[in-house]
Amino acid sequence: MADIPENAPEHCPGTASEQAGKSASCQGCPNQNLCASGATKAPDPAIAEIGEKLSSVKHKILVLSGKGGVGKSTFSAHLAHALASDSTKEVALLDVDICGPSIPRIMGLEGEQVHQSGSGWSPVYVDDNLAVMSIGFLLSSPDDAVIWRGPKKNGMIKQFLKDVDWGELDYLIVDTPPGTSDEHLSIVQYLSSTPVDGAVIITTPQEVSLQDVRKEIRFCQKVKLPIIGVVENMSGFVCPKCKVIDVLKF
Repeated sequence: MADIPENAPEHCPGTASEQAGKSASCQGCPNQNLCASGATKAPDPAIAEIGEKLSSVKHKILVLSGKGGVGKSTFSAHLAHALASDSTKEVALLDVDICGPSIPRIMGLEGEQVHQSGSGWSPVYVDDNLAVMSIGFLLSSPDDAVIWRGPKKNGMIKQFLKDVDWGELDYLIVDTPPGTSDEHLSIVQYLSSTPVDGAVIITTPQEVSLQDVRKEIRFCQKVKLPIIGVVENMSGFVCPKCKVIDVLKF
């Protein structure tokens, strides 16, 4: 997987690519000569740091979706709450949807702030055994737009994985952005030195959503990320009067 410098142009091929420093998008980049020399192809030292940091996490689960608005973050929140309902389990929910962080609102944590400690960032706790981290806690207002290019978003994801002080966990649920973007490649790369249980993919029954979920499945296959299951949301309508479930057909 390609790593991308923070000051790279928008269509940077990545330092590990054969086109590093050679493609048309590299023209004018301050890193062009360095990338072309091959000196940047050394493994990112942060990957080993992340592996060591997360070595005390027993299970890591990514929640993916091909399209936005299908209930991915809601599912992530429900899954975290369900796992944390066992008081003997330590659970954490990490929101890496940098441009659209909705976990703080879903979890009822709007207005909370992250604090720095000697061992890293301290997450926000919903319950004694359920911790949450999101870029939403770092914004001055929930209406603030995060207008970042890929390298800066990847840097924030790396910092979340490397610097948050989770402690010992039974489960880490990672709520990802929709689609198969550069952030997804980075997440898989950053977690490459630590075992990941797999991914849960969220979809809705509409064909436009199913088309994207097929791409998400192929993405998982290409990066060798196991698929735990596929969840179909919004597939039925519950009548508010008779409580009969009507299966929606598209």
